[in-house]
Amino acid sequence: MNKKVFADYISEKHSCTRKEARHIIDMFTSSVTSVLAEGKQISLIGFGNFSVSKIEARDGRNPRTGEPLKIPAYNQVKFKVGQKIKNSVN
Repeated sequence: MNKKVFADYISEKHSCTRKEARHIIDMFTSSVTSVLAEGKQISLIGFGNFSVSKIEARDGRNPRTGEPLKIPAYNQVKFKVGQKIKNSVN
């Protein structure tokens, strides 16, 4: 389901316009992005937790040539699913 289809779904389920639904999705995603960029964590009980993990620099290998290379350190976003969602899909 892409953003447009999801916005249509929200507008049908919650009696709002498609424009309002798209705005809500944009507000949520930009807010999550901003909070994670600040290094903070978001916990939505029942839904899940968004967090950032630091991945250390390491040595790797190019799979085509076998040539060694350095993989730089980076931050990785993680999402841990909440119990409510786990229960709803099982």
